Amino acid sequence: MKRRLAREIIVQSLYQMEMNEVESSEAVEMLIAEASEENETERVITDEIELKAYVVAHVNGVWEHKMAIDDMLEHYLKGWQMSRLSRVDRQILRLATYEMVFANDVPAKVSVNEAIDLAKHFGTDDSGKFVNGVLGKMIQEIDTLKTDL
Repeated sequence: MKRRLAREIIVQSLYQMEMNEVESSEAVEMLIAEASEENETERVITDEIELKAYVVAHVNGVWEHKMAIDDMLEHYLKGWQMSRLSRVDRQILRLATYEMVFANDVPAKVSVNEAIDLAKHFGTDDSGKFVNGVLGKMIQEIDTLKTDL
């Protein structure tokens, strides 16, 4: 399973859930079906069951911990509020925070690098720098964040 693809689908699913108020399963089903049909990128999904399980677990995990994640992020936004962020940047930051604090299946530095790449891909010209700044501050205190839960 390609985690990069999984992260893209997770961010898109979270975006769909926030924008259209759809359930996680509906958003994930639609996006995985769409990714399976897309051949522009020559992407072949060979492990759809594993991909779907991973995506659903992470989407539900982010959504379940959304309040705690948003509270953590508010502390590191310095001069910004969650409600003022672009929806894309907000979902990327939520996913990275979930991976670093709650999931523990990926090293924190990998989560940060992946989030920056997602921000560059989906966000504005400044999204990568912004996400890097927020998560860079957070990663310095990651052990404290984990123990405070």
